[in-house]
Amino acid sequence: MNDRPSVWFHTFGCKANQYDTERIRQELELRGAETALRADQADVAVINTCTVTNQADANARRLVRRLRRQRPDLRIVVAGCSTSFREAEYRALEQVDGVVPGHDPSAVAELLPQLGDSAAADPVTAGRSDASFAPLQRNARGTRAWLKIQDGCDRKCSFCATRIARGASVSRPVAEVVAEAATLARAHPELVITGIHIGHYGKDLDTDPGRDGPRTPASLATLCERLLEEVPARFRLSSIEATEIDDRLVDLLAASDGHLAPHLHIPMQSGSDRVLRLMRRWHTREAYRARVLHIAERLAAVDSGAFGLGADIIVGFPGEGEEEFEETRALVEELPYTYLHVFPYSVRDGTVAASLPDRVPGDVAAARSRTLRDLGLRKGRGYSEGRVGSIADIVVEGRDDRVAGVTGDYLRVELLGRATPGDRFAAPLRGQAGRLTAEVPANAAAAAV
Repeated sequence: MNDRPSVWFHTFGCKANQYDTERIRQELELRGAETALRADQADVAVINTCTVTNQADANARRLVRRLRRQRPDLRIVVAGCSTSFREAEYRALEQVDGVVPGHDPSAVAELLPQLGDSAAADPVTAGRSDASFAPLQRNARGTRAWLKIQDGCDRKCSFCATRIARGASVSRPVAEVVAEAATLARAHPELVITGIHIGHYGKDLDTDPGRDGPRTPASLATLCERLLEEVPARFRLSSIEATEIDDRLVDLLAASDGHLAPHLHIPMQSGSDRVLRLMRRWHTREAYRARVLHIAERLAAVDSGAFGLGADIIVGFPGEGEEEFEETRALVEELPYTYLHVFPYSVRDGTVAASLPDRVPGDVAAARSRTLRDLGLRKGRGYSEGRVGSIADIVVEGRDDRVAGVTGDYLRVELLGRATPGDRFAAPLRGQAGRLTAEVPANAAAAAV
C-alpha cells in the first residue's frame, strides 16, 4: 500500500447512505488518503452496505467476493447498516479485512494502517462521537449534494430493519445544518434534505433559537425556513410521510418560488387498511389520501402548477389478497402521481413481518408490481405532456458531455446546447412526454433562477 493509500468507495442503498459515504471519503482524504474512481486503481475498497432487504445483503457479499477474486491484494473494509445488523456474519467472511458496524468515519480510518493514528485535519471532526454528522464540504460523486439532517427512526414498521440498524431518531442542531448547507451550496446548485425519517426532525431538540427573535419549537418546517433565508441554493425534500407534512411546510413549498423544489416523495406502502395494520403503519388509507390531495390542490394553485409526486409501494406483502391489492391500485389511479417506486415484498430477517403467515407467491407479487409500474408510467407521461410549453427551473447534472437537466418537479430533460454540470437556469420545456427537451441559454452559468 502506498504512503497515501487510494480508496475506492461503493454505496448500496438510500441517500442517507450516500451522504455517509461522502463523510467517510472526506475524513479519509483529510487524513491523507486519495480517492480512486475505479476499484482496479485502489489500494482499499470501502463498501457501505444496506439492510433494506436480504437481497441487499447478498449483493454486498457478492461484490466482496468479486473484488477479492479480481484483486487479491486489495484491502476490503465493510461498513453501514448491514454491518450493524449482521456484524458477526461480515467478520466471518474471509475476504473482508475490516468491519465497522455503522457509519463512523473515524472507525473506518482506524482500519487503514497509514491513516488510523493520524489526527483528523479538520478540527471540527476531532474527538466527536457523532462523526457522521461532522460538516461535509462537497459531494464528490454528483452535481446535487445530500444534506443529512437526522439519523435513525422512532417508528416500528413491521417490514423494516433499517430502524434496528440505525437506532432512534437523532436530529442535528439547526445551526450546524445551516452552516453545512452554506458550505455545500458553494459547490452545488441543489441540496437534497435527507435522513432516515426527516419528518421527525427536531422532535429531540429543545428549540430553534433563530437568528434574532424568540425561540420556537424546532421542526422540519422551521429548519427549511432558515435554509431558504440564509443559503442560496435550491432545496429538495427527500422521502417524507404524508402525515408529517404540516401546513407550514406546504406553505413554504407554495411560496418559495421554486427554491424549495415543488416535489415530494410520499411513501404509501399500501392502499389497504388491513395491510397497513399488518405493516404496523400509523395512518389509514383515508388519512394518506386526504393529506396528499390537500397538498396537491394547494400546490396546483401556484402559478406554474408544477408538482412532482412520487411514492414507494410494497406489493405482495403477507396477507395481501386481490381485494387489498385492488384498493392500492384504485388509490394510485386516483392520486396525481408523476412516478412510482414499486417493490415486491422481500423478507427481511429479524423483522416482525418475516414471521407473518399468508405469504404471497412470487409470480403473483411480480404481476402486481408490473401492473402498478405500468400505471405509474402512464400517469408520469400524462403529467409530462402537461408540462410542455411551461417554464422549468433546471439544474444540470452529470459528467463531461453526459449531462441532463433535472427540473424542480423532478423531470429529466434532454439539454439542447452546451451545458456544464452545476449550471442552473430557467427555460421552457419542449418535445413530448417521452422526450422532454430544453434549450440551454448562452449565459447558462450565470442564469441562476
